[in-house]
Amino acid sequence: MQFDEMGRKDGKTLMLLPGTACDYQTNFGTVLDRLAARYHLICVNYDGFDGSDLVFPDILTVVEKIEQYVIRNHGGRLDGAIGSSLGSTFVGQLIQRQNIHLDHGIFGSPDLDQSRKCSAWLQSKLVVPLLTSFTGSEKKREKTKAKLKNFFEMSDETADRFMGCFSKFKPESIKNEYYTDLLTWLEDDIHVEHTRVHFIYASKMGDKYLKRYRKYFRDPEIREFDMQHEQWLFGGEQYTGPVLKAVDEFMEMPV
Repeated sequence: MQFDEMGRKDGKTLMLLPGTACDYQTNFGTVLDRLAARYHLICVNYDGFDGSDLVFPDILTVVEKIEQYVIRNHGGRLDGAIGSSLGSTFVGQLIQRQNIHLDHGIFGSPDLDQSRKCSAWLQSKLVVPLLTSFTGSEKKREKTKAKLKNFFEMSDETADRFMGCFSKFKPESIKNEYYTDLLTWLEDDIHVEHTRVHFIYASKMGDKYLKRYRKYFRDPEIREFDMQHEQWLFGGEQYTGPVLKAVDEFMEMPV
C-alpha cells in the first residue's frame, strides 16, 4: 500500500481513493494540484496498484490497511475522503465500520453494485478482459481510444494516460479488485453521528443510481451534474470546475 501526503499542511485532511484499475496519479491527475492547493491530501494506491509486486487481495483487507494508517498517523480521524467510482466502496466501508471517523464521505458517481458470488464471478469474467483487451494490438488500442475520447470528451493525452494505467497492472489484481468489490456489501440506511455523506451524481448514468444512494445512506446530500460517470476527472473544465466547487462546499458543511 502506498500513502502519499501532500498539499497544505494547515489544510483540512482529504483522502483520495482511486477507482478500478487505477492509481491516484492517473485517476486524480487533472485535479491533484488544485486539491493540494486547498487541502492536506492523503493519496492512496492499493496493493497491486502501488508499483510493488503484490497482488490486490480483496476490498476488506485493503479497508483494514487504510484504517490502520489513519489510526497510526491521523489519530483515527479524517476531515474527508473522496472515492472515485470503485473508490467509493472504500469510503462507504470506512463509514459503515466506524473504526475511524470521517466528517465528510464524498462518493464520486459510484455504481455501488452488489452481487452474489456466482453473479460476481460471471461479471468479472466478462468485464475484466474488456479492461485489458486493447493492449493486444495497436488497432484495438486506437479503437478503444476513440471510444473513450468520444464518450467522455477526453483529450488524446488523457485517453493515453488512462489506457496506459489499465495496461500496466496485473490482470489478477484487476480481477480481484473488481470481483471482491461486487461481494462487499453496504447495509441499508447507514447513519453515523457527525458524519455527512455527499454524492456527486452524474445524471447521464441514470435514475436507478439515485435510488441506490438513498437506499444505503440516510439523507445523503446529492449534487446532480449533467455528465457521464466521473467525467469531471477527464479534463473538461465545464465539469471539473463545478464539481470542485461542490467538494469545497461539502468540506465546509458543519457536522
